[in-house]
Amino acid sequence: MTNDRVSRRAFLGTLGVAVAGSAGCQTPGQTDDSSGSEAGGIATDAGGSIAQQSANATQQSGSVYTDVYRTVADSVVSVRVYARNGRGSEGSGFLVDGEYLVTNEHVVSGGDQFYVRFADTDWREVSVVGTDVYSDLAVLRARNVPESSTPLPFTRRDPPVGTRVVAIGNPFGLSGSVSEGIVSGVDRTLRSANNFSIADAIQTDAAVNPGNSGGPLVNLDGDVLGVINSGGGDNVAFAISAQLCRRVVPSLVEDGTYRHSYMGVTLQSVTPLLARANDLQRASGVYIDRTLPGGPAAGVLEGSDRTRTVSGTSVPAGGDVIRRLDGMSTPTRQALATFLALKTSPGDTISVTLTRGGEQRTVDLELGTRPRP
Repeated sequence: MTNDRVSRRAFLGTLGVAVAGSAGCQTPGQTDDSSGSEAGGIATDAGGSIAQQSANATQQSGSVYTDVYRTVADSVVSVRVYARNGRGSEGSGFLVDGEYLVTNEHVVSGGDQFYVRFADTDWREVSVVGTDVYSDLAVLRARNVPESSTPLPFTRRDPPVGTRVVAIGNPFGLSGSVSEGIVSGVDRTLRSANNFSIADAIQTDAAVNPGNSGGPLVNLDGDVLGVINSGGGDNVAFAISAQLCRRVVPSLVEDGTYRHSYMGVTLQSVTPLLARANDLQRASGVYIDRTLPGGPAAGVLEGSDRTRTVSGTSVPAGGDVIRRLDGMSTPTRQALATFLALKTSPGDTISVTLTRGGEQRTVDLELGTRPRP
C-alpha cells in the first residue's frame, strides 16, 4: 500500500538507526552550553580553592543536559520563511537524513522562500519537498549540510510517562535554546484541519514557546521522541510522535504527500450520559454519531437516528458503538485514532466489532483516503 511501500524502507531505516513557532536573527553560537558558575573566580583562601575546583569541573563536564545539547545542537536549525505578500514565519527544524530536514507544516505554510541556519553557518536557502497538514509535518531539502551535522534518529516506540526530555529550538529568536522536562502523557490527540485530529501526540512540561515549533523533543540519549508542535498553556506542550513521523516523513520525501486512512464518520467517546441514552452497560467505546454520504462507512456502519434527554441534556442515540478494530480494543476516540494512524493505510479492510441495538456484531470496512483540506 502507498504508505508502506518497499521503496521507502531504506529511508525509514535511516530514521531509526542514524547516529545520534520563531527563529530570530540571532548570532550563530549565541548560546552557552556551559552550566558552570563564576563563583570560583571571586572565592578566597582554602574554601575558595575548593569552590574554584568545583566550578572548573562543572564547566568541563557540565550536566546530562549539556551532553544532550552537544549531541543534538549541530543538527538543529533555525527556519525562516518569506511570502510574496510580505508576511513570513519562523521556527525550528532538524536533520533526519543526509540532506533532509523535518519541521512543522504550519511553519512553512504559505511561504515562497525558505531559509535555514545551522549552529555555525549563515542562512542557506532550502526547498520544500513535501508537506502534510493532517500531521503538521513538512520536509525541507538542504544541499549543503555541514559535516558536523548528523541525522537524528526517531525512537521506535512511545516513551514511558515520566521520561526525562529536552526540547531544543529557537524560542523568541534565541537560537540553540534548551529546556528540560518530562513526558507528561502519551497518546494525546491534537486539533488538525477539517475537524480531524493528529493522533498519538506526546505531552511534555518542557518549556515550549513561539519559535520552538518544528524542533526536536529528545530523550537523554539524543533520540527524537517527537517534533514539537505547540505549547498549550503553563507547563503543557505537545509534539508529533516519532511513531507518526516514521510513517509520514518517508512518504513526504518520496511523494511530497501522505495519504491518511479515512472511515467517513463523525465520532464521540462514550460518556456516562451517552451510555444511558443508548442503554449501554458500560461507558466505554467510540460512538458513531454520523456516517458521511459517499464515505467508506456509508451502508456499513450506522449513525444516530434520534436524540434522548438525559439529566436535562439532549444526547444522540441509535448509533453504533465501536468496541474493537481488528481485535484491538478502542475504549476511546484517542485509541481509535491512534490505531488508524499507526496501523492502517488507505485501501486496507479492517474488522469492526461493534454494539448495535444491544447486540454485538462484527463487520468489514474498507478504509478510504482522507479528503484534501
